[in-house]
Amino acid sequence: MTNQELIKRAEEMKPRAYAPYSNFPVGAALLCEDGTVFTGCNVENGAYSMSICAERTALVKAVSEGHLQFRAIAVTADTAEYCLPCGACRQMLIEFAPDLDVLCANKDGDYVCYKLHEMLAPAFQLQKRDV
Repeated sequence: MTNQELIKRAEEMKPRAYAPYSNFPVGAALLCEDGTVFTGCNVENGAYSMSICAERTALVKAVSEGHLQFRAIAVTADTAEYCLPCGACRQMLIEFAPDLDVLCANKDGDYVCYKLHEMLAPAFQLQKRDV
């Protein structure tokens, strides 16, 4: 899948966003290592801390379906600026894919690409234990 195709999948999610408080719909598309794509949109709540970003929606959908290895995520909003994941989304994603390509797009489909670990340094990571 090309970067532009992944961004298009993220774009398709913006109309599904529930953003009555911020009026800032965001779409995301997460590409798994096996080529599967999980999409997400932001879902707001009057109790703001209960809201979930598009990136975390896509991640939770993927993990809940057994996918744990990811290649790239595209994030887009209707702004002239590039849409970057918030700190909470970066922290959730880095748990699974520190080298993830993060495609940050704007309303025109232009984008920049970052490595996730460059966006959240130093990252908080617990040492995983064998269970």
